[in-house]
Amino acid sequence: MNIHFKPINKKDILDILPLLQKLNTTTPQDILKTRVLEMITCSNYECVGAFDQNKLIGISGLWYSIRHYVGKSVEPDHVIIDETYRGNNIGKHFFNWIYEYTKQKGCEAIELNTYTGNRKSHKFYYNEGFEIYGFHFVKVLRDDKDFY
Repeated sequence: MNIHFKPINKKDILDILPLLQKLNTTTPQDILKTRVLEMITCSNYECVGAFDQNKLIGISGLWYSIRHYVGKSVEPDHVIIDETYRGNNIGKHFFNWIYEYTKQKGCEAIELNTYTGNRKSHKFYYNEGFEIYGFHFVKVLRDDKDFY
């Protein structure tokens, strides 16, 4: 394996869809594609990838913001490593790279959300030194009230 990490070029953003669909199984593909294309136009979002040579094997979106209680922060989002590469400490190396990469951009803290049923991610984030400080609430405003 020749694993390295780098930002994903905006023109290549749709390359993340196969991995993203493994995390997000309820959103129809056309809606997911539209949302990703809209996300990449936001000034506070970028996507970074883990690559085995030129093969994309992992992704993390990065949302940047300034919080009154912690300063400039980054939120890793839709983090996934391809299942065939798991168990090789790639996630740990990816997050070490993300820490350094975002510190160079002036970030003072990292905040993230993880699904309550994703216990493997909970263990990973605890081992990375993350602590639970609150709950993430969602209210769907669409008329159908469905989460997708």
